[in-house]
Amino acid sequence: MAYPSKSRYPMPGPKITTRINEQIRVPQIRLIGDAGEQLGIKTPSEGLALARAKGLDLVEVAPMAQPPVCKMLLFSKFKYEQEKKEREARKHQKSGLLKEVRFSPVIGSHDLEVKIKHAEEFLKEHDKVRFTVVFRGRQNQHKDLGFQLLKSVEERLSPLASVEQQPTPDRNRLSMTLAPRR
Repeated sequence: MAYPSKSRYPMPGPKITTRINEQIRVPQIRLIGDAGEQLGIKTPSEGLALARAKGLDLVEVAPMAQPPVCKMLLFSKFKYEQEKKEREARKHQKSGLLKEVRFSPVIGSHDLEVKIKHAEEFLKEHDKVRFTVVFRGRQNQHKDLGFQLLKSVEERLSPLASVEQQPTPDRNRLSMTLAPRR
């Protein structure tokens, strides 16, 4: 059975559309040597001949420039370096995480202080914090206690955070989201 040339299961991630060697089809290119020196404006065939003489590939590094910039290097090494840069960029990228702090409407004052201190740490790390009051059994009849509790938390954290979502009831829960002030 012959398999198609394209894989049925492509690798995840952005598709690299860098042109190399014979794929470069422009009248002129600006050529950069393997040590980074400028070799001037040449035709792609001249650049390819110079690259092959050194056992390297001709890689288009700046296709939008006039004329396009091509460099003599090993393509596999170039591709590896690009992927490494992307991995580093993803590692340092941080989306605003959402942390959750849960408690009961009959929480003790000291326990509430500890929960608020944890929330302060999250806010200082630029994370959003969702406060959730969980009601059990007969506590569901006293949702006003939960609203008062969340109001006191909001007042206590007002210098660090602003309310992103007002307290909203959902079955046996009451939730409020705070976002850090910039």
